[in-house]
Amino acid sequence: MKNYTYTISILVAVTIAYLFPSYFISIGDFKLNKLILPLLQIIMFGVGATLTLGDFIEVVKSPKKVIVGIVCQFTIMPLLAFSIAKLLNLPAEIAAGLILIGCCPSGLASNVMCVIAKANVALSVTLTTCATLLAPIATPLLMKWLGGSFVDINALDMFWSIIKTIILPIVAGFALNYFLPKFAKSIHGILPIFSMVGIAMILVIIIASGQEALQKVGGILIIAVLLHNCLGYLLGYYSARMIGMEEIDCRTIAIEVGMQNGGLGTALASEMGKAATMGLAPAIFGSMMNVTASVLAAFWKNKPVEVEPVKK
Repeated sequence: MKNYTYTISILVAVTIAYLFPSYFISIGDFKLNKLILPLLQIIMFGVGATLTLGDFIEVVKSPKKVIVGIVCQFTIMPLLAFSIAKLLNLPAEIAAGLILIGCCPSGLASNVMCVIAKANVALSVTLTTCATLLAPIATPLLMKWLGGSFVDINALDMFWSIIKTIILPIVAGFALNYFLPKFAKSIHGILPIFSMVGIAMILVIIIASGQEALQKVGGILIIAVLLHNCLGYLLGYYSARMIGMEEIDCRTIAIEVGMQNGGLGTALASEMGKAATMGLAPAIFGSMMNVTASVLAAFWKNKPVEVEPVKK
């Protein structure tokens, strides 16, 4: 049950936020959605504080794996989101939110899931980091192309939002780890706890803010997000398998593709002033992927890993 504690906690938290939204919207005159950006910035700073140059070694050792993973990340999920939004005829801003989460980089929890799934953890860390660093360019361009048919997208504004939300904090954290490694190491123990609490707070704030919209489209949006998430795992896995990658790497790419950075998606929606509509799909995705990934990782944990490539 230890592997599912955080997942269950997230589900309980977002359920309470949905049932009692007023407690998670404001405290007095202070609107809690103002916490979304600084919370994510602190989380990203923590990510940067754990990075070392060694985390990029897979780029040099296995460039093909990294390229395949990045290409899958920024093609499968955006195109899936666009297709599902069209197929289910989602309202414009709800559809744009689904596409937004599809255009985000892989989620931080993917590294943990790769450990449980007996996947390639080094590759997972490299893919998450590289996808995150590429996000300021890839996410706005993909959103302009795919999401622009639903809502107006200012690619330059989104570029700056991603820079200040994730890139600058990661660089600052990395600099701390590089120049003050002893201090950085001393706070490593609390960083994962803070990240988990921070992500949970972001999710409940968005769910509470969008409770009215969820009442109208909640069922169909949950179906859309579940399809998006699970097809991401499936297509990620078989894309890697078809080009002959080893089972351990196929698992990694499946998890990296299927798990997105829901925190970034909700923060970007909030920056656009659409947290209660565009922010819903990223918030639901961020909650749901912990459930589906836990199930998938537990399944793979008990399944032997094929060492040899599946296909030459």
